Amino acid sequence: MYHKIKFIIVLLLVSQFSFSQEGIPVYSDYLSDNYYLIHPSMAGAANCDKIRVTARKQWFGQEDAPALQTASYNGRVGERSGAGIILFNDKNGYHSQKGMKLTYAHHLMFSRDEVDLNQLSFGVNAGFFQSQLDETAFLQSGDWDPIINGTIVQKDAYFNIDIGASYNFLDFYAHLTVKNVVETRREIYTEYESDNLRKVLLSGGYVFGDLDRILWEPSVLLQYTDKTKEKAIDLNIKAYKNLNFGKVWGALSYRRTGFSAQSLQYITPIIGVNIDKFMLAYTYSHLRGNVNFDTGGFHQITLGIDLFCKREKYDCNCPAIN
Repeated sequence: MYHKIKFIIVLLLVSQFSFSQEGIPVYSDYLSDNYYLIHPSMAGAANCDKIRVTARKQWFGQEDAPALQTASYNGRVGERSGAGIILFNDKNGYHSQKGMKLTYAHHLMFSRDEVDLNQLSFGVNAGFFQSQLDETAFLQSGDWDPIINGTIVQKDAYFNIDIGASYNFLDFYAHLTVKNVVETRREIYTEYESDNLRKVLLSGGYVFGDLDRILWEPSVLLQYTDKTKEKAIDLNIKAYKNLNFGKVWGALSYRRTGFSAQSLQYITPIIGVNIDKFMLAYTYSHLRGNVNFDTGGFHQITLGIDLFCKREKYDCNCPAIN
């Protein structure tokens, strides 16, 4: 019965999105108890199966502003394996992408008992993507360009994989993921896009404090884009507080891309609450610095539910696992 319920959940998620691009943009939603969204090795790493749904809207009041929706499910399969699925829809003006990632992870436990956390994990995503370019509105002004049809919606589908590893030891964790390992090219952007979409993510953090008072979790995420040699860093601090009805938490993230005067910078506060098996979080990102498109921010809502919690909690301050 347990496996049948998990299968039905996967089918419901698949039915909400079409089969499908380069991948999911790396925002700060991983801080909403959603590390699986960027690290495939976290599939099934936790004590519970996890469903997470996010909706992100950028620059309210700006026409054709970027918007992203994701839905993910991951859980344990047997004693040492994990599996998951991620579905997403990403739209930015005339350009859009839809996609699906299927994940397998393997977990190696080095603990001498079941309450001490010492887990090394490996994971791989197989991604199926569809990119779309809507040209139907390009020629409404009456101007004519011979390279633009103006009456069609161009589409192109392709495949890629992500690979990664995670290490969770008591209150410490570290993750390494290489996204878009396979060189590939979308035909609708042939002259303008490299076939190297590879990106490396390295993150780590540590949790400390008093569980009866406040837990603190400083963490960092480093990003490196292979083709452009672009680097980015996230500096994060997160705090947890247990209350009678559940747990409340908040986070503050600072992202900087490069160190020139034209660096892209984000300030992102996040607030969330866990009540029983349910989770709700709100994320607001404010763009600052010399590279600034608009004074408005990016808003995101995350909803989650934990299912089939089947193992005793580990004796550690490790919110992403327990």
